[in-house]
Amino acid sequence: MEHGIKAAELFLSGYNCAQAVAVAFCDVTGLEKEFTAKSISAFGGGMGRLREVCGAVSGMFFVLGHLYGYHTPGDDTVKMELYKQVQALAEKFRQENGSIVCREILKNPPTDPAPCPRTAEYYAKRPCARMVKSAADLMDAFIAEHPLEN
Repeated sequence: MEHGIKAAELFLSGYNCAQAVAVAFCDVTGLEKEFTAKSISAFGGGMGRLREVCGAVSGMFFVLGHLYGYHTPGDDTVKMELYKQVQALAEKFRQENGSIVCREILKNPPTDPAPCPRTAEYYAKRPCARMVKSAADLMDAFIAEHPLEN
């Protein structure tokens, strides 16, 4: 199954936007589903419903960092390459969806920390399933263009 479809299904099953993207890629990252969902859980709703960076984008960057990130402090060459990749993916998401900022995508929703009930009306009003699919599709394309070394 392609990761975009999987991410949308995960969102529609109750995962937040960041979790949906990150968990969809557990087959590639090798991370456990529960670990991944918990690790990225605070990034949903544009970081805890602050409506900042879209959670789908944060989930995409979580996957990118796990697969292509660095761990050596002071390696500015590798850091710069990763940041270029982050910026390029952000720009592609922005071109597809108009913004990488949750409140702009959702047109200034309230930032109350209480989660909204996941009803048919909620899903009909929110573009979030489409956002997680977009982010996961972009990550799939990136991986295809940048094959992982085994």
